[in-house]
Amino acid sequence: MGIINEQAIPFSVDDDQLLGISHLGAINNETGVLIVVGGPQYRVGSHRQFVQLSRALAQKGISSMRFDYTGMGDSTGNKKTFDNICGDIGAAVDAFISAQPQIKKVILWGLCDAASAALIYANKDARVSGLVLLNPWLRSDQAMGKTMVKYYYLQRLMSKSFWKKLISGKVNVAASARDAKGFVKDSVVTTHDIEGSYQTRMLLGLNEFKGDLCLILSGEDLTAREFDQQTLSNKAWKKLRALSNEIHRLPGADHTFSSAQFKREVEIITNEFVQRIIRN
Repeated sequence: MGIINEQAIPFSVDDDQLLGISHLGAINNETGVLIVVGGPQYRVGSHRQFVQLSRALAQKGISSMRFDYTGMGDSTGNKKTFDNICGDIGAAVDAFISAQPQIKKVILWGLCDAASAALIYANKDARVSGLVLLNPWLRSDQAMGKTMVKYYYLQRLMSKSFWKKLISGKVNVAASARDAKGFVKDSVVTTHDIEGSYQTRMLLGLNEFKGDLCLILSGEDLTAREFDQQTLSNKAWKKLRALSNEIHRLPGADHTFSSAQFKREVEIITNEFVQRIIRN
């Protein structure tokens, strides 16, 4: 097992001071992992997920860095939206490589809207050789409507507990009908790509990215199901299914892979994907 060497890495974006934590792997690999943090999280991650991932990778000889983007954690400034952090990611790549000069190529790792941000950024930086995307955020009214109709309302209709509550008068029929009607309406709305929308920028990022991609989807997560709904049967997103890419589905996993079992599976998948890129 490698010796874990962790170091605080301050760096700047415009007038703001950002903070990253660099983890040095014992093996002098030229490829490292940059963990992009999304949502309300900071560099530690929910249930210490990002700390544990970085240390697990370091023990396999893989260097990594996790960081707080502008306005989050110990980084100064006003919090940015996830689709506006390309400058932060680029500066973090610079800081990572400066702290560990052996690093020549970087794999971006992100969960939820951090995965979306990584996909938007990746094609802009030739140093990015791979992406690990977990439950990417790709919300739209149409996808949300289809997902709710397919995975919630239809399942409720097949549930014995629902019919028991209905018979006993514990279901607000009028409210439920209004909600269902709204989701059905959303599910059949014709969507038009809006130039500059984050969804379109994600698709452009995918199609212009030259590296390999690893997609990890939770079985018990509406965000993952929405991403499925919009991409895996959509010809515009067919590059996801390229032979060089990987798609892993973890039935039973929640959005953040919070159990020890699923965190461990994510660590194994990430390590094997990075090792494959290193070998190639």
